[in-house]
Amino acid sequence: MTQTTYPTTTATTAPAARTAPSGDFRAMMSSFPTGVAVIAAEDLDGTPRGMTCSSVCSVALDPPTLLVCLREGSPTLQAVLASGEFTVNLLHEDARDVAELFASGDPERFRVTPWDRRPEGAGPHLSRDAHTIADCTVSLTQRVGDHVTVYGRVRGIRTPSELPPLLYGLRTFAAWPAVT
Repeated sequence: MTQTTYPTTTATTAPAARTAPSGDFRAMMSSFPTGVAVIAAEDLDGTPRGMTCSSVCSVALDPPTLLVCLREGSPTLQAVLASGEFTVNLLHEDARDVAELFASGDPERFRVTPWDRRPEGAGPHLSRDAHTIADCTVSLTQRVGDHVTVYGRVRGIRTPSELPPLLYGLRTFAAWPAVT
């Protein structure tokens, strides 16, 4: 049996010959509805960090891997890189206030939002506000523009709620429509 090899690609920091205006790009992406997550990790001193993120994507089934894109310089990214692990809290339809809180940068977010840390977990679990939680170990990082793509090998999944997912698109939050 022959093994397929793929050419190695490298990211470049050189500007493209032509780049769309950031406002146009933001408008385009806002028209693409997506789920809402809070990515969370703990600093080496145990301080919880977290941020709202809609840039979450599955990468592979074997091994189970996903990616998240976090703003370079954010305390959450720093905690993820320092600890080597993170949680992906996929929010349910009743967690809009939590999505907004974790997007706000409020330093009190973990004091006003219930969370827990499982012994086998990778970071803070927002069990009241998430329909599903994935614990991940960092397997790769790649800087792209003003963000860092973090690949996480999923080592555990919990489903604390059966409520439908929270969605975000067209600059508004919505619940997953009822299936009939």
